[in-house]
Amino acid sequence: KVPPRAEEITIPADVTPERVPTHIVDYSEAEQSDEQLHQEISQANVICIVYAVNNKHSIDKVTSRWIPLINERTDKDSRLPLILVGNKSDLVEYSSMETILPIMNQYTEIETCVECSAKNLKNISELFYYAQKAVLHPTGPLYCPEEKEMKPACIKALTRIFKISDQDNDGTLNDAELNFFQRICFNTPLAPQALEDVKNVVRKHISDGVADSGLTLKGFLFLHTLFIQRGRHETTWTVLRRFGYDDDLDLTPEYLFPLLKIPPDCTTELNHHAYLFLQSTFDKHDLDRDCALSPDELKDLFKVFPYIPWGPDVNNTVCTNERGWITYQGFLSQWTLTTYLDVQRCLEYLGYLGYSILTEQESQASAITVTRDKKIDLQKKQTQRNVFRCNVIGMKNCGKSGVLQALLGRNLTRQKKIRDDHKSYYAINTVYVYGQEKYLLLHDISESEFLTEAEIICDVVCLVYDVSNPKSFEYCARIFKQHFMDSRIPCLIIAAKSDLHEVKQDYSISPADFCRKHKMPPPQAFTCNTADAPSKDIFVKLTTMAMYPHARLRCMCTCNRCTFCICQNFLNSDLLQSVKNKIFTAVLNRLRARVAEWGAMLLADDEGSITHQVHAVSSVEDSIFMESSHGPLFLEARHVTQADLKSSTFWLRASFGATVFAVLGFAMYRALLKQR
Repeated sequence: KVPPRAEEITIPADVTPERVPTHIVDYSEAEQSDEQLHQEISQANVICIVYAVNNKHSIDKVTSRWIPLINERTDKDSRLPLILVGNKSDLVEYSSMETILPIMNQYTEIETCVECSAKNLKNISELFYYAQKAVLHPTGPLYCPEEKEMKPACIKALTRIFKISDQDNDGTLNDAELNFFQRICFNTPLAPQALEDVKNVVRKHISDGVADSGLTLKGFLFLHTLFIQRGRHETTWTVLRRFGYDDDLDLTPEYLFPLLKIPPDCTTELNHHAYLFLQSTFDKHDLDRDCALSPDELKDLFKVFPYIPWGPDVNNTVCTNERGWITYQGFLSQWTLTTYLDVQRCLEYLGYLGYSILTEQESQASAITVTRDKKIDLQKKQTQRNVFRCNVIGMKNCGKSGVLQALLGRNLTRQKKIRDDHKSYYAINTVYVYGQEKYLLLHDISESEFLTEAEIICDVVCLVYDVSNPKSFEYCARIFKQHFMDSRIPCLIIAAKSDLHEVKQDYSISPADFCRKHKMPPPQAFTCNTADAPSKDIFVKLTTMAMYPHARLRCMCTCNRCTFCICQNFLNSDLLQSVKNKIFTAVLNRLRARVAEWGAMLLADDEGSITHQVHAVSSVEDSIFMESSHGPLFLEARHVTQADLKSSTFWLRASFGATVFAVLGFAMYRALLKQR
């Protein structure tokens, strides 16, 4: 006795080719109602319509009842895949395919038809394999049977995959690129003969599918059309899913936004591998090799994006050439800026470019370095960060925009050509501090009575006032007292528009006295009204203060780049002062030990002679204490043994000579590095 309906059966994942568990739910018209059927249809991923190959009424019922009933319960745009199953094939000597083919052509949701025998178990496993395949590798999103061509969404996705795989951007996939594509998608390379066979198939069907021994985009799309038409949907789906696409041919959130934990008070930067990838991306699209991306080259780069990510303000945020095209340095700077301000957007952009695929990394998160807490940097008095943020604060029209554009090397003449709707509140460029390349990010803070918490967070503050406006400095002083006077954020005051006539500021004390009172560096005169690019001295100063917020670096020219500044800072450093004090202490202890020895030896001698020698030694001690804080050590003690004095003088000279040698060596190294 065969029951009308079988109980629910589960095929475990480990016995199926696709490693996916499958739940089989039977339906019997004799036992179940239409309501139960409708509920099962709503929960199904694929439906197998079973008919008897020896029963014409059973075949007719496929189109008269079952397919219309299923379609009524599903949306037209998301029809369930159907498998037609011709059972009892053991009872007939003929096939029902001639009768079924017109039905398959009429209903595009029918994936395939399988004739089987439940009695003899013929094609039963194939039936459920095709059912799984219809769900995991559906034809609907890829191919339109009526027009016999791929759908636009599939063509768009495969075109992006082709452009990512075309690593030299010559419009074709050469053998090396095809092998790389084959390896990352299917984990195995193609033999040379197999590659040639693939090209021959393409040549046979379309004339422009192969060019210069490389596969063109047309040839690439033709191959995938051929795979789909021959029922090998899994090949195309494997490629699409490897490049981050879901069943609707959209890039998945897991692909675009991989998990990245960022603790508080930490920043995000691109690491060395990310910069190498971006460098290769720039070189790939810089077809004329002029170290700048023209509008057409930039447009070509963004073809793998669903939208244009950069607006016209980017050209006023980073360095450009004379024609306004983004240079190589500007390209890297913009990516650095995006990573610092919005790391999730950076991960998304890297996903569009195929970073994790081309670099064979798990995700784009491997391109990001999360810096350590800034509090730890302050405690250790050193930092490993490469990007420093400077908030530029001042009244409106005080010259803040000029400061931002000066970082990009633009004088006042070039700044006047910038359109108002293309202005940017950010500017970023590289700055060299003690031979190290760092990124300085300037942020123009709009004038307001009180700053928000987000506007206070930075590494260094640049307070800008207009020397020709008597009311300009008061705003800087007020903001400093409100937000930065008691903070550990270093501040630098910029006297902008220094080429104009300077007027007295309407404030209780002058800017110079204000800086002196609050132990700040003196105001830095600045103008961008120059014939050439404006001076970058203030940017070096700002970056240095951001790198060493605990230090009080002051020198005559305040540039911190020249040999004088380096030597001056080194000679005034805590390290050198500590070494100098230790040398003085050692010499002093040596002299005191000698005094004790002489006292023991001359105890029986004339008391006056002893008093005379002790007085001489005391004079030497006073001289040492006095000179230790004011200058070099000079010993004039004629009563000290000449050999001891020679020994002490030798070590003092050796220490001083080593110090001078180290400073001069560092200065020469820095000069050679700059020339290189």
